[in-house]
Parts: sequence; C-alpha cells; structure tokens
Amino acid sequence: MIHAQSVLAFDRSLGALAAILAKAEAHCAAGKIPPEALLQFRLYPDMFPLTRQVQLACDFAARACARLAGEPPRSFPDTETSFAELQDRIRTARAYIAGFDPARFQDAAERVITFPAGGQEMQMSGADFLSIFATPQLHFHLTTAYNILRHNGVVIGKRDYMGAA
Repeated sequence: MIHAQSVLAFDRSLGALAAILAKAEAHCAAGKIPPEALLQFRLYPDMFPLTRQVQLACDFAARACARLAGEPPRSFPDTETSFAELQDRIRTARAYIAGFDPARFQDAAERVITFPAGGQEMQMSGADFLSIFATPQLHFHLTTAYNILRHNGVVIGKRDYMGAA
C-alpha cells in the first residue's frame, strides 16, 4: 500500500511535471520567449524560481521513497539551467524511485522515519511521514511550478497537473 501511495503516485506526479515543462518549453519557442524568463520566474520575491521548484519536487519524491524503503536518501546536485536539464533531472528521479523493490515497503507504514525539517530533526511513522509531510511537500512544489507556468501564459490545466492530459 505505501509503495503505491509513494512510488507509483510520485512517479505519476513527476510525469505530469515533465509534460507541463515540455509545454512550457514549446510555449517559449512559439512566442520567442527566452527560456530563462520562465526558468527564473518567481511568483513572489521570497519564493523560489521555477527551476528550484522542479528540483525540490524531484528531491521530495526521491528522498521520501528512499526513507520509506529504509534506505539513505540519494542527493542530487542542483545544477540545472535549462528545460532539457530539468527533464533529465525528472527522468533521473523517476528512475531512482522506480528502482525500489516493493518488498522494501512492507513495514514502511510503521517504520520510524527520521528526517531534517526546518533546521531540526523530526521523527514520525512512515504512514504519517508520507501523508502529512512528503506528499504535501511534493505537491506544494509541483503546484508552485504549475502556477508559475500558468501565470506566464502556458496553456495547461487541471488535467495536465493530474497527469491525465
């Protein structure tokens, strides 16, 4: 159950993110908009730009799945500066989470997960970690990326966000 709620659900979300980024790149090409205009766009000065939102969505998916599988989370360098590099990061994150054997999630709901949050170390059950920390974090960054693109005129909708378009 936890495997489906994490690996399978997060893979679908990252796939949707890849699809909306492809539409954003096409939007830039069609409108002769420099890609950096979208990649570095923020909804508000104290928020991260699109590039960082994508990186964080990938990180939360990958690190959550690793922790739920009882593995130390892998670190990804934050070096992406183009749509192509962000697509590579999404592909890498998706391949990483797909590599976790479902059997590793057998006791994940009860497993105590220790993770950093807000400058301190937190602990909670795997079920709580997934439902009240990891999934909301992933969707916060995915939603913010979606909103940046929508605000800038990329033609995407709820079906795109849900991975159904």
